[in-house]
Amino acid sequence: MTFSQLPMLVLVGFSLTAMLTLMSGCEKSLTQEDRPVVIADEQPQSQHKPAAQEDDQLEVVTLGSGCFWCTEAFFRELKGVKSAVSGYSGGPNPNPTYKAVCTGTTGHAEVIQVTFDPQQISLTDILKAFWETHDPTTLNRQGADVGTQYRSAIFYHNEQQKEQATAYKKQLDASGQFKAPIVTEITAFEKFYPAEDYHQDYFKLNPNQQYCQYVIRPKLEKFRSKFADKLKTAETDKQ
Repeated sequence: MTFSQLPMLVLVGFSLTAMLTLMSGCEKSLTQEDRPVVIADEQPQSQHKPAAQEDDQLEVVTLGSGCFWCTEAFFRELKGVKSAVSGYSGGPNPNPTYKAVCTGTTGHAEVIQVTFDPQQISLTDILKAFWETHDPTTLNRQGADVGTQYRSAIFYHNEQQKEQATAYKKQLDASGQFKAPIVTEITAFEKFYPAEDYHQDYFKLNPNQQYCQYVIRPKLEKFRSKFADKLKTAETDKQ
């Protein structure tokens, strides 16, 4: 190696480091500058709640498909979805914090709780958007995000949801749409804990954050193209 080659090697090394940092998951992309609040075990839970469910026409399903920053951004744009709240489900301990869940030891998955009007969008369409916006064949992993908190999971709220999700999963496996078997967990819903406030509407509120620009935005643009006929059209419909 000559001395003249060093600047180029340093530049390449820096570029690779930057890309790995971007792709290393939601937790590592939260720089001190990006954090609206300090992540701490004693941090209070979010005040965000799913859309009011006293309306018998609304239905709720809880979905885990990796980082909830991405997933929430997708589902909020679907016609008929009244709310998509980021949070945690599937673990035994009450009131988990983001810091605790990120250790992968609490048993919770990062999820969104979707409240929707089945007269406007079917559960089948919700499941289609769910399975086509992440890789359901990688156990406890989505890309560079690794851990049980990133597992593919459907927490069903009634037997009908269980039957539909199970049947759809079998159909997808039989179709060969994915090159490997689907490992999505289909489990009875028990409890949902809304994530801390700074996780809610993350993409909308942090459009210039690097993770949003280089990871979420390209995925969201692809989602909008693929599900164009299912999207809300009027700005006033955006939740």
